[in-house]
Amino acid sequence: MTDKICVVVGAGPGVGLAVAKRFGREGFQLALVARRAEALAQYTAELEQTGLPAYAFPADAADFASLAQALAQIKAQHGSLEVLVYNAALIKPEPLSTLPVENLTAAFRVNVAGALVCAQQVIPEMKARQRGTILFTGGGLALNPYPGYASLAASKAALRNLTYSLGAELEADGIQVATVTIAGFVQPGTHFDPDLIAEKYWELHCQPPGQREREIVYR
Repeated sequence: MTDKICVVVGAGPGVGLAVAKRFGREGFQLALVARRAEALAQYTAELEQTGLPAYAFPADAADFASLAQALAQIKAQHGSLEVLVYNAALIKPEPLSTLPVENLTAAFRVNVAGALVCAQQVIPEMKARQRGTILFTGGGLALNPYPGYASLAASKAALRNLTYSLGAELEADGIQVATVTIAGFVQPGTHFDPDLIAEKYWELHCQPPGQREREIVYR
């Protein structure tokens, strides 16, 4: 059992997997959480082929009980968590004027409430150890909303607010809470390559107390 565990909730082939690789190269064991078990099997296989140990824990970010259960399983099998990365998002192109309220609620459930649920599973142990890192994947729409993606913009703004509030609350406990606000379309081979973005997650994790940023805006 080791406390050098990095959990990526909302693991996917872009930023999620790139962040896992970045922390894996630093000696972290990797626990990936996502809804589709078959996709998780592909991601863990890809990581293990590069010599990075990784474990799959299926859970739906819209189902808070399944998130809590997955994190409990990770802690039971691998020990206390050092890093939590919440990368899950519900993305739908919907203009605000015709947006069903139920769709807005669904977006907040995944993009904001799920992040808080996951954080609350790891905060007590991080407080006890006086260290830990909680990182959220933000979006540029939180800063500059686009009407075609109203629910995503509103929920990313809420997630950014949550980050600042939670970070201020937990700073005295030695816990780093921060967000990488990705202000562009993630695409390999460009400035918004997932591997380049993943460096910012590592940078936030490595910042010492007293010099920690609450947000990096990646433009």
